[in-house]
Amino acid sequence: MSDLILFWHRRDLRISDNTGLATARQRSAKVVGVFCLDPNILERDDVAPVRVTYMIGCLQALQKRYAQAGSQLLILHAHPTQAIPALAVALGAKAVFWNWDVEPYSQERDRTIISALKEKGIEFLENNWDQVLHAPEDIRTGSNQPYTVYTPFWKNWISKPKAEPVATLENAEGLTEKEKEIAKSAGVIALPSAKDLGFVWDGELIIAPGEQAAQERLEEFCDRAINEYQEQRNFPAVDGTSRLSAALKFGAIGIRRVWQATQQVWENSRSEETQSNIRTWQQELAWREFYQHAMYNFPELAAGAYRDAFKNFPWEINHEHFQAWCEGKTGYPIVDAAMRQMNEIGWMHNRCRMIVASFLTKDLLINPQMGERYFMQKLIDGDLSANNGGWQWSASSGMDPKPVRIFNPASQAQKFDPEAEYIRQWVPELRSFDTEYLVTGKITPLERQAVGYPAPIVDHKLQQKMFKERYQQQKVQPLG
Repeated sequence: MSDLILFWHRRDLRISDNTGLATARQRSAKVVGVFCLDPNILERDDVAPVRVTYMIGCLQALQKRYAQAGSQLLILHAHPTQAIPALAVALGAKAVFWNWDVEPYSQERDRTIISALKEKGIEFLENNWDQVLHAPEDIRTGSNQPYTVYTPFWKNWISKPKAEPVATLENAEGLTEKEKEIAKSAGVIALPSAKDLGFVWDGELIIAPGEQAAQERLEEFCDRAINEYQEQRNFPAVDGTSRLSAALKFGAIGIRRVWQATQQVWENSRSEETQSNIRTWQQELAWREFYQHAMYNFPELAAGAYRDAFKNFPWEINHEHFQAWCEGKTGYPIVDAAMRQMNEIGWMHNRCRMIVASFLTKDLLINPQMGERYFMQKLIDGDLSANNGGWQWSASSGMDPKPVRIFNPASQAQKFDPEAEYIRQWVPELRSFDTEYLVTGKITPLERQAVGYPAPIVDHKLQQKMFKERYQQQKVQPLG
């Protein structure tokens, strides 16, 4: 057995601020990366071509970073439960390290691989967290239970000291030429393109792949938008958010480095108003972590509603309405603008995610799981924990002290797109209309017909009344 440690990348596509990779380098000079293209993930029906395209771009950048550090990133395309242990055995690796994940599939997969490594006498890294600032076991209530409400979670989470970024991989030893041949015989391949894998995305990406691009985006955000984040984040026509969600989903940037950047801006700020803006963005990072902890502690969330009243809710089955929602043809301008933005660029502003999710569940009365799945099919930052948490929040089916929350599309547009800039950008057939008509949706049938824009597919007032009635009925019915 050699001194080789294989580091298995999953949601940490970088060599800087990577806790498991830094630990591997401390233990051995010979550290080689490996990434496994997992058929169990890639062959799902909710994989977005834009997301795979971004991931492959991150892997290309990561291979270059490994080469600069003196090592390699190996690529496998096989079931990791067999491929990872087999590669470790073939290369005589003394250990396989990786960072842990919160998702149910990842935990099940990892347990299987740990069992195989134990059987072969190969070391692994236990309980190593990288994608969160605090491990799920470390943020608990006074009775040692996981939190199910965000506010007390946040108070506990923010009170704890945050770790500093860890060292970047440097001066590592890679495989010898003989070992490279052995690796090929064990299934190592050249990195395929997204198109090679069957995923076609010809549009631009809202963020360039790789850790350098993510770091540059973080610096740009901290230099500019974070100082006005609390106010600007809700206006979809304004570039007021970080757009780092895809980089965080794939770990193109480390969460400790992100937190450190916010603290540096905080320390350099000269007003309470600026600090309030920074704190608001830090709270968004905590929301991300709250949903990750929830998924880890309550894996059943991935399969359905958290609240009892929604476990057997009588949702409508209306494929025409669902298709209209997917295509951005509901007749509600702000909803249609948001859906078209996602369909075209693979990303949607967070305020709009809440608007369209509320519309699907509270206006169309359609099961939120259908919307959750469609988002995963389209979003560059599609992430099980964040997507599930957001949808359950909007549907009122999740961990939320205010269960019945209904967004009025017109009032949302009037408040957050007051000049209809966002609507005009994504619903071009309506550009010539007065702003008042666009934000209220009060466009006459003849005017709609003239520009080819559909009539509202439902009446908001009637639908919200129907939703509330069904919800009240569900609350009083016995479970079973």
